[in-house]
Amino acid sequence: MRRLLVPVLALVMILSGAQVAQAAPDPLRAYAKDTWKSLVAMTDPATGLVADNIPGDLSAPDAYTSPTNIGGYLWSALVARELGLISPREATQRVDRTLTTLASLRHHDRSGMFYNWYNPHTGDVLTVLPDGTAVTPFLSSVDNGWLAAALQVVQGGFPSLRGKAARVLDRMDFGFSFNPAATSPIGTRGLIRGGFWDTQPPGCSVASPADGVWFTCNHYDITVTEPRMATYLGIGSGQIPATAYFDTMRTLPDSCDYSWQEMQPQGFTTTHLGRQVYEGSYRYRGITFVPSWGGDMFEALMPDLFVPEAAWGPRSWGRNHRATVAAQIEHGLNDARYGYWGFSPASNPFGGYGVYGVDAMGMDTDGYPSDVEGGRYDAGFGDCRPAGPPAVYGDGVVTPHAAFLALPYAPGPVRANLAKMKSNLGAYGPGGFYDAVAVRSGTVAQRYLSLDQSMIMGALGNHLAKDVIKKAFVTPRFERAVRPLLARETFNVPAGQRLPQLGGR
Repeated sequence: MRRLLVPVLALVMILSGAQVAQAAPDPLRAYAKDTWKSLVAMTDPATGLVADNIPGDLSAPDAYTSPTNIGGYLWSALVARELGLISPREATQRVDRTLTTLASLRHHDRSGMFYNWYNPHTGDVLTVLPDGTAVTPFLSSVDNGWLAAALQVVQGGFPSLRGKAARVLDRMDFGFSFNPAATSPIGTRGLIRGGFWDTQPPGCSVASPADGVWFTCNHYDITVTEPRMATYLGIGSGQIPATAYFDTMRTLPDSCDYSWQEMQPQGFTTTHLGRQVYEGSYRYRGITFVPSWGGDMFEALMPDLFVPEAAWGPRSWGRNHRATVAAQIEHGLNDARYGYWGFSPASNPFGGYGVYGVDAMGMDTDGYPSDVEGGRYDAGFGDCRPAGPPAVYGDGVVTPHAAFLALPYAPGPVRANLAKMKSNLGAYGPGGFYDAVAVRSGTVAQRYLSLDQSMIMGALGNHLAKDVIKKAFVTPRFERAVRPLLARETFNVPAGQRLPQLGGR
């Protein structure tokens, strides 16, 4: 018996140590707690409207907000409740206050859409931004898409507020900005416009006397971009035809007429719902993917916070989201060799705002760079355009929210990346991760943007609370309309391509 005592005690100590390790606080929960703190600091307690941004010390939120910001606060409140950061009663009170204000905000009566800039303290529509910039009040398809998504989340996540959210959501008509006659470069018809003004703006616009508005000159014609949320919502509500999903482009055509795009796509042509679809894709450092416009994580993955794209489209989005994350990691760690990864539009560490991405992963040949200097990747375009010199990358800018968006596809690398950002870069403050950091100079954008913070909350809510945002968002009607579209398509992305960058859990 005496000889067994030491092994038994050792076993007890080992098991006790394992229990201690299991009970150790999860850093992701701490990140959520601090991120929510920043959103609370940005929110006017009287109106329930969250400001666009706030300094890193959480001292003085800016004096404007947008439909996207307001929506982000709503779904973040649901996450805060599910993670135990606030009580159910407080979450309901916060969301109720915001809904009350939303119902009273000036909006476009015929479409139910909201303007892009409001004063968060008064709810007034802004014609002059806090920096003195004069603006013509605009109604954005993209921004209203995120607000509508949030209202749908409220309906699913707050039963007592379902009717109140519905009274705002049900009047929003995404068909108002849908142009069935619009054509893309591949000849498809039916695209959603960028938005409209109800007062004639300076610059390019398309007057529609019958509607009493001036539409934007642009339409959204690319698949892997954030406007697909507005298209999903329009299809899900029956306001936009299902064919609109296939009328956007996976890539531009592979002909020399479009040799200005980042690289020559490879793919095949097929037909869905009577629409011809070119299933093009790009290839970067051995990884094949369908590109976004700028090569950033926001365009590729933000809609996936709400719509179970990978599950509903296993041969399309299920392949592409994994490849997108893998290519971002490959760029940050092995191509540019920053030591960190995660690239998406965010605050410029040297002031203002910047668009960041992986240039090779975006269709725009002068697309979103990953560094301050604008390092450019140019693979050429077959015989139509010769390749440029090898890319040189300087002071890379990583954006923490981009890493959080990758949680479903690379949880282990995400955790490691964020831990290194926090410990090595000084990228963490009282409201969680600062908005961006230039890694080689160590310059930090010490402020918080409510959109980026709400993306972090959404990603953490899905990861830690069993897809709480997706489950609240998806309705039976929406699933019946949208899921079959995603399920029928196969992107030109190999099913079994090796993606070691994704690692383990």
